[in-house]
Amino acid sequence: MMMTDAVPLFSVIIPFKVWNPDLDECLRRLAGMEGPAWEAILLPDDETVLPEEYAGLPITVIPTSEVGPAIKRDRGAESAKAPYLAFIDDDAYPFRDWLREAEKALTQDGDELSAIGGPAITPASDPFWSRVSGAVFLSRLSGGFPERYVPVEPGRFIDDWPSVNLIVAKNVFLEIGGFDSVYWPGEDTKLCRDIVTRGGRIRYIPSMKVHHHRRASLKKHLVQVGNYGFHRGLFARKYPETSRKPIFFIPSLFVLFLAIGLPGSYFIKEVYWLFAIGMGAYGVALVKVFGDMVKYEPIVIGVLALPYVFMTHIWYGVRFMVGLASNNYKASLGR
Repeated sequence: MMMTDAVPLFSVIIPFKVWNPDLDECLRRLAGMEGPAWEAILLPDDETVLPEEYAGLPITVIPTSEVGPAIKRDRGAESAKAPYLAFIDDDAYPFRDWLREAEKALTQDGDELSAIGGPAITPASDPFWSRVSGAVFLSRLSGGFPERYVPVEPGRFIDDWPSVNLIVAKNVFLEIGGFDSVYWPGEDTKLCRDIVTRGGRIRYIPSMKVHHHRRASLKKHLVQVGNYGFHRGLFARKYPETSRKPIFFIPSLFVLFLAIGLPGSYFIKEVYWLFAIGMGAYGVALVKVFGDMVKYEPIVIGVLALPYVFMTHIWYGVRFMVGLASNNYKASLGR
């Protein structure tokens, strides 16, 4: 366990609604970490008494009322004592060397880095259907960014990273005004966009790992994916610098391909053959997706994840188009 009187290098900021078992797991893992000194800032909705188990740890509890995760993180940053803000979700927990790997990266290249991010790996202990949900994101052809979910060498510069495992220099964070956002999800995309458009640099560190629990049912998986799609579509219009990329439009193009090609193939022979070729190519892509998934998960999970992949593509594509066409946004507060 770390020394509590050491000057912290990292302020670990954890927004949440109410105390829960996942948060207990996160704090126990924090207590057992190797590496530099840290403090933790917990941001619940209401007044919360810190359990006796954590009384000897450098933990501050700041109730925020019912506000979104971005506002909670901003408030945590205002009270942080350390020069680096380490953002993690309450349903995630760090590897033992999480902050040691972060310190190593910042020691080597800290002068040129505004932020660093690492993968958020599905725990092997997660329930079966949670692991099926997580498997969807393990291929570039299904989730787009496998490096966010498993370590993928080499490290490199990036322009967008999830706040489940994101460390930002406090001075940079304050200079850009923090998250300054009611978006959820998407608050991290806006923050990273604000960093890089002001000349900052963000680096992917494959060895800076946390575990992140996945959604335990298909319905919850699709709700999450739909939220991602809506916000990316909205951001493709509002913040094109990092969100107007071809990869984000592909699921919507696939939805349009199905919507036009499926009925059209019944009436026009040429459309039938084009549709057949397209679906054949999609089938080949699914074979590649399956191969990518079973590098990390058992075959049975890979098999059952394939329908999830198809539904993920459809629902993300639909919600992306809705977001792209939306003029108004109503904050959900992450609730």
